[in-house]
Amino acid sequence: MKKCMEIPDCQYPSGPVLVQPSGSTPKHRLYLSNLDDQKFLRFSIKYLYVFREAVPIDCLRSALSDILVHYYPLAGRLTRVVSGGGSEEAVESEEKLEVDCNGEGAIMAEGFVDISANEFCSRPPNRSWRKLLYRVPDASTFLGVPPLVIQVTHLTCGGMILCTAINHCLCDGIGTSQFLHAWAQATANPLSDPQVIPFHDRTMLKPRKPPQINFSHPEYGADLIGSNSSSSLSLNQFLLSQPLTPISITFSSSHILHLKKQCTPSIKCTSFEMLAVHVWRAWAKSLELPSTLQIKLLFSANVRKKIKPNLPQGFYGNGFVLGCAETPVNQLLASNPYYGIRLIQLAKQSLHDSYVRSVIDLLEEKRSIPDMSASLVISAWSRLGLEELDFGSGKPLHMGPLTSEIYCVFAPVVGDLGAINVVISVPEAVAERFEHYCIKGFEEREEKSEIEGVNNGERYCEIVV
Repeated sequence: MKKCMEIPDCQYPSGPVLVQPSGSTPKHRLYLSNLDDQKFLRFSIKYLYVFREAVPIDCLRSALSDILVHYYPLAGRLTRVVSGGGSEEAVESEEKLEVDCNGEGAIMAEGFVDISANEFCSRPPNRSWRKLLYRVPDASTFLGVPPLVIQVTHLTCGGMILCTAINHCLCDGIGTSQFLHAWAQATANPLSDPQVIPFHDRTMLKPRKPPQINFSHPEYGADLIGSNSSSSLSLNQFLLSQPLTPISITFSSSHILHLKKQCTPSIKCTSFEMLAVHVWRAWAKSLELPSTLQIKLLFSANVRKKIKPNLPQGFYGNGFVLGCAETPVNQLLASNPYYGIRLIQLAKQSLHDSYVRSVIDLLEEKRSIPDMSASLVISAWSRLGLEELDFGSGKPLHMGPLTSEIYCVFAPVVGDLGAINVVISVPEAVAERFEHYCIKGFEEREEKSEIEGVNNGERYCEIVV
């Protein structure tokens, strides 16, 4: 296995700046829906981009200031809904949040690191990458971090690394991509107007009165569906107690087609469905889970077109719910991928308007969190267009998550539309087994040639830890 190589420390020629909207913006408190204000979304989505040619920092800053006029909540600050007393710690767990759209500004930092773009792309992901995102000092609580934090890091080759942290309570993956493309367009063509105007109002996602929880919602906590078994609790405790190893595996379109051909009987399925089942099975095998343990696959599903009426174009909030496939370990592993694919497809089919409304009402009444006791969570970034970002100097060499400690991410692969880069952190003790089960079944000749091949800095089917 390829060993981690830490990157050098970042040097900062000057302190970070607050980038405020260039024009006047609405000053108000923005309501966050129950889909926004979930406890498990109280973190920032962190992206990392590598570009061969840097864009002048003044151009990036000026375009960001312009685009924040449209995306003004990102220049505001999260705050608690005014409802009496309570400690700051209480905000982290129970109290509802909203956005104070005060125009205070996004944080942008500029740094330098002694490494080239090619050197960086040849190294596996590791915790030292965190150096590439500015850490807000004295931010002791979630509310202390601005909704948008950016760092531009210059490289020895003249390239740059762009890291962004966008608060998940304000938007989902579709929203982050919409914002980043608007910023890139404004940088490359300052006189252009945004192709999509963000729609910030979330009141169409308010809960019903009284709440109507009409479904069981197995994706949420065990209190809704019965007690977890001792095995589930033991698994969760084990995963939380172990040092994690980040792993990156890129599956080409031919690899995914190979996996689809293993299904008996044949079944029409998406690349996400096929690869999700493959990773889920490898995860369960590598952890050597008890055969009768009930495990879950949780995945984000866009419901903008499921809600009646549909959410408007440009909707800039969280427009997803969690799909849930559930099965005993022995049934998932004893069968071929057909069984798991059908579970995911059935889970998708259940996410209609009534179900989504029931989720919203559930979160109003119980403030539930997803059931993580024996679950693999997958967040799909591979069809959001994130890899197409161009600030005027060309598309990125690499795009992916800055860290992968919370979920398994299906990231896009620059230059290969059909490929998917699986980024996941697993306990160190099972990393080699996970590697084995992920690449098992591919022909030796194909596996060897693809492992040795490099495409734009991404290695196919190479496990990097």
